[in-house]
Amino acid sequence: MSKKAIPAGAVMRGTDKGYVHNLPAPNLKPGSERPVEKVDQKYPYMRPRDAATLILVRMRGKKPEVLMGCRDAKHAFMPNRYVFPGGRVDRADAHVPIATALDRHVNARLQKAATALRARALGVAAVRETFEETGLMLAKPFKGGAPEKDYGEHWRGFLDQGMGPALDCLDLIARAVTPPGRPRRFNARFFMARAEDASGDIRHSSEMGDIRWVALDEARELPLPTITGLILGEIGRLVKEPPDRKKQRKIPLFVTVHRKHLMIEE
Repeated sequence: MSKKAIPAGAVMRGTDKGYVHNLPAPNLKPGSERPVEKVDQKYPYMRPRDAATLILVRMRGKKPEVLMGCRDAKHAFMPNRYVFPGGRVDRADAHVPIATALDRHVNARLQKAATALRARALGVAAVRETFEETGLMLAKPFKGGAPEKDYGEHWRGFLDQGMGPALDCLDLIARAVTPPGRPRRFNARFFMARAEDASGDIRHSSEMGDIRWVALDEARELPLPTITGLILGEIGRLVKEPPDRKKQRKIPLFVTVHRKHLMIEE
């Protein structure tokens, strides 16, 4: 990938930042320690906030591509890094009408660390954040048409067009809790969906710029947060060996326990 495509000021990631090049997935086993971002300043303890990320994947021939963008330099959390669209859960996400419900296995995985209402809100948040940041809608038509209630500017051009979040298209592939001592902490759920299930035109936003489809192998060369590199490895594994969506499975959980940064399964 051309270095000219990387925005000025972006922090280049070395191989010691958690992603081993040319491997289909990070060489981690459940219970082993994982690499984390090095920080120059420690921040007071704060409780992680629920967040959701949506990874859209498309195939170009035999090569998978993912949708990524660069976070604005003004962000306190991971500025100038390439990430997938996503963000924290809003209180209103639990009450937004949906077109289709979560897959039962995905719902069960979410409810290992969330209530039923929160699980639904996490799915909605992933769809909303992707729409806000990229303009793409993971949506299906409402059976009864557009809702009469106004759900705010975040949903204009989405709900008012008679389209609702298509939560059945989501697959939960990982969860990660930001280590203590960071300026922001999130309990993030990583969802994956097929690009063909999304509609709309890609547009940049104040949250994210240089939004584009990136080949999975090339994505590894971008300036990435450590966790994004680890998730790229998981995506590569899932693309190579697609799981049976009709069966339940465990997913990676990246978490800090007794000051050790671990990858376990849940």
